[in-house]
Amino acid sequence: MRLRTAAMVALALLATGCGIRTTSVPVDAGAAPSRVPCNVPEASSPAQGVPVRAFLVCGSQLEPVDRRSPQPEDKASGDPVRTASALLAQLLAEPSEAERQAGFTTAVRAPLSVAGGRAGDPEGTLRLSRQPEDLAPAALSQLVCTFAGSSAGAGGHTVLLAGPGAYPPKRYRCTTELRERPESAPPTAAVPSAPATPAG
Repeated sequence: MRLRTAAMVALALLATGCGIRTTSVPVDAGAAPSRVPCNVPEASSPAQGVPVRAFLVCGSQLEPVDRRSPQPEDKASGDPVRTASALLAQLLAEPSEAERQAGFTTAVRAPLSVAGGRAGDPEGTLRLSRQPEDLAPAALSQLVCTFAGSSAGAGGHTVLLAGPGAYPPKRYRCTTELRERPESAPPTAAVPSAPATPAG
């Protein structure tokens, strides 16, 4: 009898587990923890060139990487297209050996180019050679956060992007949530109505 009672108690303990109740409601615990360092040693960065910052994918998140660009970012000149072109080149380039060892990758793929806005576009618009919505979500997130954090941005951690078609530009915002989940769609904000000066 005692043996049967002990067995029943053991089964009851197994059924209750560790005191954590199960739930049928999905729980969002955030991004999975990463085992990669996502940190590039400073000594591995080239000494020549102009400092630029690009956002790469590491551990399922976007992390900034400081690089040197042979093309000046020219913040003083106020040329957002030149800045965006230099930054796009950084995103298209394969990560260095040190960056790969740290866990960095890029989702941005060629062919892809950037130009200024057309007549009727708000000032500061950048037009990609492909529709932003046609890019891989992580690639678009990389572009948004990299451009928005530079002089190519439209202020307030945003950037005005459009594609080669007749669609109007959208103001994309780089947020903490987007950096944590680059596979999600970048949030958008209201687009200014001031027209841009016609390009060239």
